[in-house]
Amino acid sequence: MPRLVMLDQRGELTTAHVRLVAHALGRSERAVWRWIAEARATGQLAPTSRERYAITPEIRRLLVQCGGNASAVHRKLQKRALNDSRVPKAPSLATFHRALRRDLTPGDRAGLAHGEAARRAFDVYGTRPVEHRNAAWEGDHKCVPVQVQVEDELSRPWVTWFIDCARKVIMGVAVTPHAPSRDAVLAALRMSLDRAEPFGPAGGVPNLIRVDRGKDFLSTTVISALGALAVPVIDLPAYTPHLKGTIEALNNAVEKMLFASMPRYVHQQRLTGGRTADPDEPALTFEAFVELLLEWVRWWNNEHKPQALGGRTPMEAWRADPTPLYDVPAEQLAHFGLEDDGLTRVVTTRGVQMGNRFYIDPWMVGRGGTRVAVRRLPHHDTSVEIFDLDGTHLCSAVLAEAASKEQIRAVRNARKAKARQLRADLEAAARLRRERFKASTTPAPPQRLGALTEAEAEAELSGSDTSDLRRANPDYIPRRPVPDGWAPPIPPAANLPEDGPEENA
Repeated sequence: MPRLVMLDQRGELTTAHVRLVAHALGRSERAVWRWIAEARATGQLAPTSRERYAITPEIRRLLVQCGGNASAVHRKLQKRALNDSRVPKAPSLATFHRALRRDLTPGDRAGLAHGEAARRAFDVYGTRPVEHRNAAWEGDHKCVPVQVQVEDELSRPWVTWFIDCARKVIMGVAVTPHAPSRDAVLAALRMSLDRAEPFGPAGGVPNLIRVDRGKDFLSTTVISALGALAVPVIDLPAYTPHLKGTIEALNNAVEKMLFASMPRYVHQQRLTGGRTADPDEPALTFEAFVELLLEWVRWWNNEHKPQALGGRTPMEAWRADPTPLYDVPAEQLAHFGLEDDGLTRVVTTRGVQMGNRFYIDPWMVGRGGTRVAVRRLPHHDTSVEIFDLDGTHLCSAVLAEAASKEQIRAVRNARKAKARQLRADLEAAARLRRERFKASTTPAPPQRLGALTEAEAEAELSGSDTSDLRRANPDYIPRRPVPDGWAPPIPPAANLPEDGPEENA
């Protein structure tokens, strides 16, 4: 319009100009001439805005109250206008629908009708850049929508697992027949860190792990175990599954690919009355379920080809990644995730006490009164690990009441070995105290049995290493033959002849 008005003021406006603008805007020439006439009369270049019906906060609240039903809200508005003359007249239903489509986004309409989860389906989410292997892991619990046989009851198991975000490899899995706790997290982490089978060669230490505020993942034991490896745990805000999309995609994939085909799937199709097609379908045992799940994990890692990996399996993408790995030493991995309550305990005749339980091990035999530290896996009361106060691992002790025959036999054998060793030491000392002498028939000094003769002593001295004696005694002078010309020593006076020394000389 500014261009057309300028041409009109100059007297240069022609029908060709109007026809060109009308064709470009998809309007009729008559409409454009009308705009020009309004501009000449009022000087207004923009189109005259018409007053439209707008969606107010009150209407949004009515939509929530009516479950998103626009017709029901429209009837309420009409009824309110009839009962109160001060209330504006309600628009037509078509106008009301146009206002809803114009003023509310599809996400707003879905949220007002069905809640936050429905609104999020219309949001836009970014994608993290693809990094190298072990750059980031994501972990989560998954309640399995399948009823399995656990002893004599039907129960829904839980899966705890970790996945590498860059290469889509499932690093480790732990399955519990009940709601998991930190012991399941530690078991899955230990399997993830280990590069041995069944999930090897994938493994090593990640740069970070992302979780969604699960109290088991954020427990002191898990944070301390990962902190010892300098692995931070990123605590994501609650109810933000899009911030850990890799593990959420895995949860959805395993349900569609595996759980939906299992017997006793809780979301299976229903008949009239809500009944299943086979209500008496036998359930899988817990062992069979775990076997099928691990087989599916093996298929995912070694045969499945996600679209994001460009036609490669997760394990092929992992092996092709040249990023160096840091492996956890085997002795450190063996004691990964052990809890220490910080108390010092003493070895007693009943073993080491923890709570109302006593734990025993052959190492404890003969060490009563020794002060030790006790560590164990969470919720595993059948065995504990014994450490000295400096942190050195001493033994693995078992619950005394639950010890097997072999374990009890090992403790007994250790006691017997200690007794035999002490008996041998006492008998050896007794032999040293007993000095035996030869029987004598004449009054003479006693002579010890086993004394060396002069020839035996000479042979022993000549065959010994004099360098050892010299090192032990620096003043030692080895015995050598008497040189020729030396005078022999004078015998003692007691052995002189009766003539006396002068006469003998």
